[in-house]
Amino acid sequence: MDEPTPAILMPLCSVFRRFLRSRGLKYTTERADVLQSIIDHDGPFEAEELLLAMRQRGHHVSKATIYRTLRLLQEAGIITQALFDSKQSHFQLIYGKQPQDVMVCLRTGRTIDFQSPELVEVRDRICAELGWKSVGHRFQIFAMSPEEADENNESTDTGESGVASD
Repeated sequence: MDEPTPAILMPLCSVFRRFLRSRGLKYTTERADVLQSIIDHDGPFEAEELLLAMRQRGHHVSKATIYRTLRLLQEAGIITQALFDSKQSHFQLIYGKQPQDVMVCLRTGRTIDFQSPELVEVRDRICAELGWKSVGHRFQIFAMSPEEADENNESTDTGESGVASD
């Protein structure tokens, strides 16, 4: 007997099935497992991290299947690639969620999530002007955190130049 499909998975499952059908592809057990693992993760993730988590839960999935499914989920508008650093790509579930924008400190890699109604308005206006239908967005700001600036000022203001002070 099949287990009932969780409520959040139903619409995503349908969206993904329709997308795959439009491409002449099948909705396989492996693809369903990848989608469910992404939903369960609830936040940004790396492909390797997803692979490890799935294998720990007993799923037999290859690295190639993970990467192909991530690409298909991106094309379907279910996930997005969220690059937080230059070392590794991160992905994030976006379908059915409010846009989550991020500010990234270039020195420490620390991130801060934020939401901006103004960005949503600009996105929607631009899409309407061009005749497109908005389904989401990703906005990243690269900056230096105030803590970084404070730490740099302290190291130059505390007499670390080698000159003794009284």
